[in-house]
Amino acid sequence: MADKFQNKYRIPSARWQAWDYSSEGQYFITINVEHHVCLLGSIVNKEMYLSEFGQIVVEEWHKSFEMRSELFCDAFVVMPNHIHAILRIEYPKQPHGCAAENTNTNPHIVETHGRVALRCRNYGTGIAFREPKSISSFVGGYKSIVTKRINTLRYTPGKKFWQDRFHDHIIRDYEECRRIGAYIETNIANWNDDRYFKE
Repeated sequence: MADKFQNKYRIPSARWQAWDYSSEGQYFITINVEHHVCLLGSIVNKEMYLSEFGQIVVEEWHKSFEMRSELFCDAFVVMPNHIHAILRIEYPKQPHGCAAENTNTNPHIVETHGRVALRCRNYGTGIAFREPKSISSFVGGYKSIVTKRINTLRYTPGKKFWQDRFHDHIIRDYEECRRIGAYIETNIANWNDDRYFKE
């Protein structure tokens, strides 16, 4: 349901508010083309043929990981009007025996006993917050550079290419990762049954 910010309706974020999306873990994401228009290519006889836009999507996807040492791609597929991926955040481990110094001077970070640090943010302001090195930060930057390149190619400066938000799911365990990975791997072959299918 939409709510209002500065007298304009907006769709609330689907992000899990208590979760730090820069935490180590695996995330299943889906990014859709605006209005689910099939601009990334077409599937013929269970083979994906990339359009010029689809090739840009793939090129920029691979470039994205060259500049992010903490982010890895465990699965990825380009469909005619969306992309799916399993992303993994994993930070370099400290050498064994080196105790981490407690340098937490930020009152907005709640230390926990596990791997997760919960950020206490000022929600309800209507201002999107992207944690540095988070999934949201990555997706925002990726969508921006792809849109810029595609708009340069088609002479449409400022035109939207992607839907405003993206779908994410925090992967909880190995079995869930295996199931989602199999879904991504067979997504092209099962295009006719896909929820985003369009002729």
